[in-house]
Amino acid sequence: MGKSLFIAEKPSVAREFASALGENTSRRDGYLEGEHLIVTWCLGHLITMSYPEAYDPGLKKWCMDTLPFIPETFRYEVLPNSARQYQIVASLLNRSDIDTIYVCTDSGREGEYIYRLVAQEAGVQDKVQKRVWIDSQTREEILRGIKEARDESDYDHLAASAYLRAKEDYLMGINFSRILSLKYGSAVANMLKEGYSSISVGRVMSCVLGMVVRREREIRDFVKTPFYRVLGDVNLLPESPGQSSISLGADQMGQGSDGLGADQTGQELGSPGVDQTGQGRGNLRQAILKGLEWRAVPGSRYENSPLLYKENGFKERTDALGLIEELNQLPKKSLSPEKEEDYPCSLKGKIQKIGRKKEKKNPPLLYNLAEIQNDCSRLFKISPDETLAIIQELYEKKLVTYPRTDARVLSTAVAKEIDKNIRGLAGIPGVRTFVKEILDQGLYKGIAKTRYTDDKKITDHYALIPTGQGLGALGRMPRRAAMVYEVIVRRFLAIFYDPAVYEKLNLTVCASGESFFASDKYLVEEGYLKVMHYSFQKKEGGSGRKEEKEQEGSAIGQDETKKGDAEEDSKENQALLARLLPKLKKGDPVCFLAFCVKEGETSPPKRYNSGSLILAMENAGQLIEDEELRAQIRSQGIGTSATRAEILNKLIRISYLSLNKKTQIISPTLRGELVFDVIAASMPQMLNAELTASWEKGLTYVAEGTISEDEYMKKLDAFIRLRVDRVKAMRNQSLLGSQFAAVAASYPKPGGNVKTRAVKKKTVRKSGKEG
Repeated sequence: MGKSLFIAEKPSVAREFASALGENTSRRDGYLEGEHLIVTWCLGHLITMSYPEAYDPGLKKWCMDTLPFIPETFRYEVLPNSARQYQIVASLLNRSDIDTIYVCTDSGREGEYIYRLVAQEAGVQDKVQKRVWIDSQTREEILRGIKEARDESDYDHLAASAYLRAKEDYLMGINFSRILSLKYGSAVANMLKEGYSSISVGRVMSCVLGMVVRREREIRDFVKTPFYRVLGDVNLLPESPGQSSISLGADQMGQGSDGLGADQTGQELGSPGVDQTGQGRGNLRQAILKGLEWRAVPGSRYENSPLLYKENGFKERTDALGLIEELNQLPKKSLSPEKEEDYPCSLKGKIQKIGRKKEKKNPPLLYNLAEIQNDCSRLFKISPDETLAIIQELYEKKLVTYPRTDARVLSTAVAKEIDKNIRGLAGIPGVRTFVKEILDQGLYKGIAKTRYTDDKKITDHYALIPTGQGLGALGRMPRRAAMVYEVIVRRFLAIFYDPAVYEKLNLTVCASGESFFASDKYLVEEGYLKVMHYSFQKKEGGSGRKEEKEQEGSAIGQDETKKGDAEEDSKENQALLARLLPKLKKGDPVCFLAFCVKEGETSPPKRYNSGSLILAMENAGQLIEDEELRAQIRSQGIGTSATRAEILNKLIRISYLSLNKKTQIISPTLRGELVFDVIAASMPQMLNAELTASWEKGLTYVAEGTISEDEYMKKLDAFIRLRVDRVKAMRNQSLLGSQFAAVAASYPKPGGNVKTRAVKKKTVRKSGKEG
């Protein structure tokens, strides 16, 4: 009986397999060998697609006459830096005493492609080949994967989609980069004051560039619009002596139940405060509620008025003052628009509506790679590739499950045994109490019947969760890795707790035919939020609750310098308000004590940061109108969880995008915008998510066996030829010149205060990864 060969994707994974198999092995050059088995490894990709010059030396020179370049048979070659390891692996694959090969590369399309290329170039024949598919590197999971390994031929359709994806990116990159560089490279170089500039194009890369440039131009073209809101202070108990001030305002703790309140598109420059002169906050005999917001609801004299910016604000301050004059029965234009002040009054009114409603907020779904990359960008200001590197290390130390996943739910099989993962976390001081509570009360039971378990939403792997193992390695890892691990652990434990419960309070007051609104929301039952107090935020002056509030959108539209005070005042008065509203009823008299005008202005959309851009790539379906394509990309996104960070890195590396490492904000460079204009003028489909969605849809069909490789390649061949021929026929360089000049006006001149890095006339070597 021969030996079994286990081939992993990297040395660290190979060592885990060797350890799990439990056989004594000796270290050899590039592999481990025991009596019955051998464990070896790749170094990521060992094989790459050959450049055109490998087909014909004359193709090394870029020339329109040689385009499009679409070989009948694709050639591959060993990457120079990996040649030694390839020779070792190839010889092992063909060793006479090896009868069974276990493929242990990453369980996904890219991992399958890595092995298939090696086996193809090594000419593997007459060997039993088994595919090991696992979700973590724990001993139990590795042994399960080996025991349940399926015949490698079962994954032929997946491998076919992997080959096609690589060919697609290769052909688009080679042909489109060359044709656009030849056609427009000199124009870009002239604008950048360079001798020459190549233009890099990629199926996913260009789409991401389009997202960032469009957002930048929205910001650049945005014109701020001021608006003016009328706020009123009301004594809710005008019949009684004494005073107690309540700061409720226009939804200080969150958006009102009717979705209104502070303008969602803008930043309000003022916020209602609390009257600190009040006597005895616990005195309910008189309560002054400050900052109720006027809205032009049906019945208002300003309903559908052209003077309005929106129903809660005027376009001009004078018109807002006009409303106050009408309410106070003052002569028109008697109030000066030059002054910002409160205007006292004694207008009688009554309570029109009182509302109390409890709202539940469920624990969020589990992490996939895009979600954790976004949160780490926000919490730690680290880039997506840094996050992936940290989680990959956690994975290799057996602390978490497979990181490159798009799923945010558990599989039914894992859900049934999830208590094993939970029990393993009992040794972590910060969450020990929660672990005990979950286990003692059986909170984990029934998780398989909740929204956190759904086999239909899982493709290759379930969500990123802690394994409950490997904790001994955590103390030897960098502090940031421990912090990322804590984020994953708390998100995981949160799903076993009840929703957080908020109480929403709404009040509508009417006077002189006009309506004023106030709303507030406060936490009644903490639920899962008690798990979300991050230890690193406590040390740095924050808490998990702070993050929750940010996600809830606290004090939307308020001026940042006053928001904190308003929130604090609202906190102090929530209990008082909760006691007060039950004592009020519809029709109760109130008295307005003062009005004021608060100025706000609309604000432009925010730039992407590295995390939000990764999420935008995952959720790019929002940009697609076609329902079928939108459904496809909703499940796929653009790029994959394994490649998105590298695509973003490439755009930064070739100076199409710029990353602020301190804030993680992403913005285009002048070079990036010029390339965007070139692509928009020549092959605009490359900038849109629809193209990526349609091709990804085709790859999915291939992986499912619905369409053949030949069908896919015929469509790809026709697409490449059509786009190249169209660009050859174009004569739009002069038009682009004027567009370039307009874009350049927004940037410092090249050679001035900023340096513009030239891109060498070279296509980035393809390794089969997306671009």
